[in-house]
Amino acid sequence: MFVKVLVTGATGMLGRAVLPRLRADGFDVRATSRRPRHDPGADWAVVDLATGAGLTEAATGVDAVLHLASLPNSRHTHRVDVLGTRRLVLAAGRAGVGHLVYVSIVGVDRVPYRYYRHKLAAEQVIAAGPVPWTVLRATQFPPFLEVLLRAASRFGPVVGDPAVLAQPVDQHEVAGRLAGRLTAGPLRGVEEYGGPQVLRFDEAVRAWQAARGSHRPLLPVRYPGRLGRALREGGLTTTATPTGTRTWADHLADTYGRTGAK
Repeated sequence: MFVKVLVTGATGMLGRAVLPRLRADGFDVRATSRRPRHDPGADWAVVDLATGAGLTEAATGVDAVLHLASLPNSRHTHRVDVLGTRRLVLAAGRAGVGHLVYVSIVGVDRVPYRYYRHKLAAEQVIAAGPVPWTVLRATQFPPFLEVLLRAASRFGPVVGDPAVLAQPVDQHEVAGRLAGRLTAGPLRGVEEYGGPQVLRFDEAVRAWQAARGSHRPLLPVRYPGRLGRALREGGLTTTATPTGTRTWADHLADTYGRTGAK
């Protein structure tokens, strides 16, 4: 079992679930952020993937790297997600790190979306690098799905393609899966991990609206082109097992006190 783990992207949604899980499982964790953090209960390193600053020092003395950091949908995405990943891989290789685990997204290899192309390129950088590796592709986290739904309803009705398929997976269950992968050692391959239930967009919206006591209508808009087709055909879902156990309804119950089920 690896003991000292460097976690990039430790302040993000998944990072906040990962850190306590790794510590509870007995890992010695060094977390990274782009700015100094004053936390006497944790070992934090200042790292900037866009420039490589701090990477050599952060990777020194660790047994494994859990790479969560990402900069979605920005003009700097390639610089951080692809070039920054290459800098991390090289620094980990020089430091003699024994395992690099990268968190990617289910669908990066089949959904024609610009950000996903960067994630897939980062996977390829890791697979070609000198450090034994594992890629875990996860489906969407429920809080992220809520962000999308709120954005889709900012003008009143919830606007979206009712036939798009999603498979929400709890970020805490993904954190547990990552801890297991670190313990198991390098897979030198890709594993997919999704939630227990595939939902159509209109099903997710109805449950969300009921849980919130909202009566805003769904305004169906069919997404065009290859992207829309890929989303309707389940490009963001996986048949891989095992899956998580917590459902979209479970998330809604925790958040709003009711599931939204009728």
